[in-house]
Amino acid sequence: MAAVETQLAASASRYNPSMSMIEQIQKDITTAMKAREEHRLSTLRMVKTALKNREIEKMAPLDDKESQQVLSTLIKQRKESVEQFLKGGRKEMADKEAAEIVLIEAYLPKAATEEHIAAGVKAVIAEMGSPTIKEMGTVMKNVMARFTAEGIRVDGKVVSDAVKRELTPK
Repeated sequence: MAAVETQLAASASRYNPSMSMIEQIQKDITTAMKAREEHRLSTLRMVKTALKNREIEKMAPLDDKESQQVLSTLIKQRKESVEQFLKGGRKEMADKEAAEIVLIEAYLPKAATEEHIAAGVKAVIAEMGSPTIKEMGTVMKNVMARFTAEGIRVDGKVVSDAVKRELTPK
């Protein structure tokens, strides 16, 4: 399985801010067709369809931030699927979903590490004074705004866990 993820990560195009996400995905679909990479091709087509569906719902072209939100949603869905497949004893299906996550993540900006998230949470809490657990929503909002402003992708659940850890009295 690790070999498949490595191969997918190596063959996937990296985040390219100079080209729109849909253009990059279309280019990579063509490359995957030529290379006869079935799994990569099906994943890219699924991503393109999700982006097009969102564009149709919005009735306007998506900007990069909206495209990234769609991809983040797809990744979240796949993570939930991996969890369910592992609970159900379907390792091969979980591996397939995990490989899709790796491929989709290649189109997003770099994600923050847990250490970076913890440091960001501590900085926001320090700026706010000494918020209590009742102010968790405000702290979360400020932390997420800080990471968004820096152009760093973060998982809301990881941020939430870090905020709870910091605000819970020791």
